[in-house]
Amino acid sequence: MRILITEDDASLAEALQFSLKQSGYAVDWVSNGAAADEALKDNVFGLLILDLGLPKLDGFEVLRRLRQRNAALPVLILSGREQPEEKVTGLDLGADDYLAKPFSLNELQARVRALLRRGQGSAAPVISYGELSFDTVQRAASVSGKSLALSAQETSVLEVLLTRFGRVVSKEQLVEQLYSYDHEVSHNAIEVYVHRLRKKLEGAGITVRTQYGRGYLLDYLAR
Repeated sequence: MRILITEDDASLAEALQFSLKQSGYAVDWVSNGAAADEALKDNVFGLLILDLGLPKLDGFEVLRRLRQRNAALPVLILSGREQPEEKVTGLDLGADDYLAKPFSLNELQARVRALLRRGQGSAAPVISYGELSFDTVQRAASVSGKSLALSAQETSVLEVLLTRFGRVVSKEQLVEQLYSYDHEVSHNAIEVYVHRLRKKLEGAGITVRTQYGRGYLLDYLAR
C-alpha cells in the first residue's frame, strides 16, 4: 500500500518513512501543504498522514480541498496541537483519526493498519478466501494454516489483489500502490511477481487470473 506523509519536520518525516517502509509500505513525503494538495490530485494513495502546521497551505485546508473533491482517502492527522477544538475541527472536516505528538511508532503503525483496513472495507485484521489467510498486522500469508514464503514484492501484490478480490487490477494500479515517486519499476517486473505469486498459491483454492489488456484479478478456482 502507498502512503503519503505531509510533514515539515524533516527528522520526524524521515523516521516515519523508515518505520513504514520497514513494514512493507511504499511511502512518499512532501514538506508543505501546497505540494500535498498537488500530489493528492495526481496520485493514488491508500492513506494520508497529515500534519496541521504546514507552510504554504495548512493541514486543515489540505483536508478541506481533499474532501471537496469527494475523495474517500483515509486521513490520519498528526499534530502537536492538543486543543480539543482543533481535534474536533479536523474530524469534522473529514479526518478519520487524530494522533497528538509526541507518539510512539508502534501506536502509529497500529492506527495506520486500522485505517487501511477500514479504507478497504474490512475491520478484521485477517482476510481469508478459500484456504488462504492474510494477516494484515504481520503482513503474512498462510495456506491451510501453513506459512507461505513470499517476497516483499509478492506480499504487496497479494495484499492489493486481496483488497480488490474478484475485481480487475491493472498493472498501472499495482505500480501506483506498490511504489513511491523515487522508485521506477517496469510492467515486466509486475508480470514476474504475479507469475511467482500464482505458483505459490497452488492449493489455496484461489488463483491470480490474467485479463489480457486489462490486468489481474484474484478469484476462486473453478470447481
